[in-house]
Amino acid sequence: MVLVDGQGLPLGVRLESPCPAEVTLAEATLQEVRVPRPKGRPRQKPRRLIADVGYDSDPLRERLKKRAIELIAPYRKNNKRKRYYDGRKMRRYKRRWIVERTNARLDQFRRLLVRHEHLLSTYYAFFYLACFWITLRRCL
Repeated sequence: MVLVDGQGLPLGVRLESPCPAEVTLAEATLQEVRVPRPKGRPRQKPRRLIADVGYDSDPLRERLKKRAIELIAPYRKNNKRKRYYDGRKMRRYKRRWIVERTNARLDQFRRLLVRHEHLLSTYYAFFYLACFWITLRRCL
């Protein structure tokens, strides 16, 4: 799972086995974020989190609301109580293509896509190397 900024640069990475749901990894990924600032501690908390339908969970929305993080994610079709729906916020969801573009850039690295490595530490190394290349290409 990758957390990116508005430009598509990777900020936080959380790698797990493919079995757990994305909702369970969301908060662990947010803890990985460290954005440096000119003065003071690095920023660890984004103002808003734009996610896809897989993150539609009322408990996750409540936990992020307690941390003052706004979750912008569309509701699933079977969710009867759409308590947090606001059409104005969903306009920000249109910028989700930035995240998908970053995922596509990560898929350009065949070693990550196929996953030849059996050790998670080796996969981490190649994943961080790919994130470095994406950041370097963006900055040049």
